Amino acid sequence: MRSKLLVVFAFLFMFSACKNDRLIKRGDSVEVAYQKAMAFYEEGDYGEAANAFDTVTRVARGTEYGQDAQYYLAESYYKDRQYLLAASEYDRYVSYFPQDERRPEIEFKSAMCFYKLSPRYKLDQAQTRKAIDRFRLFNNRYPDHERVQEAAARIDELREKLAHKSYEAARFYVRTEQYRAATIYLDKTIDQYPESKWAERALVDQIQTYIDYADNSVANKQAERYSKAIENYEKFLQLFPESKLREEVENYHDEAVQKLAEVQKRDSNQDEVADSGQG
Repeated sequence: MRSKLLVVFAFLFMFSACKNDRLIKRGDSVEVAYQKAMAFYEEGDYGEAANAFDTVTRVARGTEYGQDAQYYLAESYYKDRQYLLAASEYDRYVSYFPQDERRPEIEFKSAMCFYKLSPRYKLDQAQTRKAIDRFRLFNNRYPDHERVQEAAARIDELREKLAHKSYEAARFYVRTEQYRAATIYLDKTIDQYPESKWAERALVDQIQTYIDYADNSVANKQAERYSKAIENYEKFLQLFPESKLREEVENYHDEAVQKLAEVQKRDSNQDEVADSGQG
């Protein structure tokens, strides 16, 4: 047993010694330090690679090694899934070397960092919005780049997530019968994300919500809100004429028209009674 432990300790000592030999040491030339960093990177040890490239960027600033180390520092963080650090180092690269030919690739990767950080729709979407802004900036700056279509697809995907969050917020207000807030968030979903699959559903819900809102309103607000339901029905026909939800929408429209007619008749009768009383 003792001999086995000695073998293990000997192995660990040799492994530690070998690894220490691979680390950057005081007195290493810039070239040697860079080669050690690249060795970690090529082996897929991105944590050690990032540490090594960070050292090279500090000792080799102003040299070609320093420039390449800055690039691979960002790449190491990216491949190690440390996306905030990667985005920061990509941005630093662009600020140091704005004319470098790798700039379009780096700006795309920077946008991808925030894309990777974008959480599921229920959570805060600050990173999602940053990703959209960066992909849009990339497409504006490099309209002929081969990654433009990919960036556009990422934008669509991220906007779909924002639309989903907006729609679910509206549904919460519908469930809790906060109709005014519900109509505001449904309008936001429809107007800000008209290309999303949530816009169509939101417009159907908007029609229904205005009917429910009117049903639960004071008498002098009912006609206005039934009319809003009808207006949104007409908007639906314009935006989604071939919708599979057409039958559902028609039923809501018929209900709104009927209830509006009843309210208008009631109001007209009340006006006649008031006029006769004055006479």
